[in-house]
Amino acid sequence: MTPSSSARRGAAALAVAAFCVAPAHSFAPNPLHSTQQITHTHPEASPTALHIIGPMIRRMREGNAQKNAPMASTTEFKSEAPGLRVGEGAWKWPPVWPYDGNFFKRRVELDAKSKNNRLDPMSLMGGGAAGAAVGETAEGGENATNAELFDSLAWWEGQKDVGTGLDERVAERIENHYSFYLRDGMSVLELGAAEKSYLPPDLKLNKHVGVGAVKSQMEANPSIGESLVVDLNDVVDDEGVNSAEFAALCDGEFDAVIMANTIDFLNHPREVFKSSWRALKPGGIMIVPFLAKDAYVDKFDEAFTKQWRDMTDDQHMWVCGSFFQFSAGEGWDGLKGFDISPEGARKEEDKGMLEKLQGGGGDKDAPCGAFVVQAKKKALEEEVDESDVEAFVRSRMWMMPTLEDRDKKLVAPRLARAYDSLDTQEEKDRMTTHFDSLPKIYASLVKMDQFAFTFSMQAQLAADLVGDPDFEGSDVQINNLKMGLGLRKPSQDFWAPVGQRTAQMAPDDKVNLLAYIVPRFGSGDPAQEEALRAFVSGLEPTFSVIRSKCPSMNESDVQLLGSELLAAEVLKPGRSTREEFAAWLGELTEVDLEFILTKRKSFKEEAKRDLEAFQENREAEEQAKTDRREKIQEQVATARENRSVVFNVQTGKVEEAEQKGFKLPF
Repeated sequence: MTPSSSARRGAAALAVAAFCVAPAHSFAPNPLHSTQQITHTHPEASPTALHIIGPMIRRMREGNAQKNAPMASTTEFKSEAPGLRVGEGAWKWPPVWPYDGNFFKRRVELDAKSKNNRLDPMSLMGGGAAGAAVGETAEGGENATNAELFDSLAWWEGQKDVGTGLDERVAERIENHYSFYLRDGMSVLELGAAEKSYLPPDLKLNKHVGVGAVKSQMEANPSIGESLVVDLNDVVDDEGVNSAEFAALCDGEFDAVIMANTIDFLNHPREVFKSSWRALKPGGIMIVPFLAKDAYVDKFDEAFTKQWRDMTDDQHMWVCGSFFQFSAGEGWDGLKGFDISPEGARKEEDKGMLEKLQGGGGDKDAPCGAFVVQAKKKALEEEVDESDVEAFVRSRMWMMPTLEDRDKKLVAPRLARAYDSLDTQEEKDRMTTHFDSLPKIYASLVKMDQFAFTFSMQAQLAADLVGDPDFEGSDVQINNLKMGLGLRKPSQDFWAPVGQRTAQMAPDDKVNLLAYIVPRFGSGDPAQEEALRAFVSGLEPTFSVIRSKCPSMNESDVQLLGSELLAAEVLKPGRSTREEFAAWLGELTEVDLEFILTKRKSFKEEAKRDLEAFQENREAEEQAKTDRREKIQEQVATARENRSVVFNVQTGKVEEAEQKGFKLPF
């Protein structure tokens, strides 16, 4: 994960609570199954009790049926595999990655952290420190790495003789789902590969590579052509799986990535999904089937992560969808969720209170639930479309590390405006080569979250820097950015005096000045080095002249006007020498200076209006999505009421009954 402040983590903790609980719909099979009621009887159940309880149970079921209404359009039902539950327009995400590190840890890892954080009463009595941070020693290092607490490869090797043992009815549903999207001649990468792939038996793939934890299991799988042992929990943060062999596969050569029954064991799912995106061809699909949380708890409980234990089956679908969203964002297309549970599958709403009231223990022979979340890889914008520069910018940030989804949405339109403002095609081309410097910039900016440095200000600074043709994101420039932000001790010959002499400027004006200064560093040009010295030495004399000419001007405006006039004329070699600038400034009158200041502030107001318009457009887009979701739900409700769209068991598709003319199955 990217470095973040305590404020960001606090917000993320609140976000994950709302994110995982708010959309807690139960993802039943298709409507055909939801109309069937299974009645449990018990010899000791009182007829009187059942008479009283019956209406309550019926209301519970009716509530569940309404809650289970699919959130997808009629068009999506017709074009996708059976069991579609969540259409492309129904997902809703928080603005940043909402999970803390503990969410994807196993019980043994959480227990170790809890043990390490217990305070020593004697140390408290002695006035010692209140204890180390979660999971760390007093010196700041981790007591034990995840690999030391739970070695994934070693653990799974120890389970090599324990098969997944899927119920045949569940395996058939996964196989049928694959058959809808996989075709002969495709190249397929399978993650979490083991002894079975659940592929259609008549499917003839051109290439099938298995990546799993146990070599012997993959060798026993007749579908796999070549295999590779890789620990998917060994990753490079915000980048991908930490394996050179695996990285060699991730060069866009696969038509499909399949990963069945694996997300429940991943410590770093975002990185695994990033690697998967890279492995796919444009238009390629990633299909992620998973089972109900209790499917094989008796076999692999020790390997389950906290999110799998704590979340419900329906929440797992939304969490899995978030792995797509926060790995490549808009780089994934057509994100959809399916409930492919066999008929009569165990459901969470059929457990607990209902079983207790009816005195039944449930059908232990019923198959478990099964679900799928999938999306396709969108093609990168290879060239800039001058009519939609922002689309090109957004595509370049799909896989960009460090930036949160919120940051990308804020910086993309600003970068597009910066691109449009450049005068020559050469400058525009240079700017596009600098996009890769954004992670370096944000690695510093995320540390400013705890200060009064808004996300909008961060985005504007990043866009201004990248939009400057002289900014290359070099180590020298990034180091000066950190000094300008106060994240590193300022240099005594430049940043310290600049900070002291511009102390009264408004924060957003300082950001604008910082964006203009930083690209001037690191050029190696003696004339540029001299211009930097002229700027810092000329600040106070410039302010003195302005104060003398405009005695009523407040100090913040004096510093704003003086620093920007000096920067515009002196900081870039070839424009004006310090002496030429001084002579020009001496000729200006109070009226001239007030006019320049007013003009400068009008630019600021215009930028503010542009930002407000951008925010209004974003809100309108979000409202349009909300309206679309509501319209979809209304369409589905109408279709159900009129019985015009049903699941055809003969074709395995959702169809319009009147057009096809088959007999309604319910």
